[in-house]
Amino acid sequence: MSTPVSQQSADGQRPVHTPAALIAFAWTLVGVPLAYGLYQTVKTALTLFTG
Repeated sequence: MSTPVSQQSADGQRPVHTPAALIAFAWTLVGVPLAYGLYQTVKTALTLFTG
């Protein structure tokens, strides 16, 4: 019976798994200012084009 082969990348190292909470925190850290900036841009553009 064969033993399972561990998954390895091309350079022979095992892949690193990033915790889901860290990914969510990073997206929040980037997404909140991005959303605010887009909101401000749309709000300003509407006043520019609607008078």
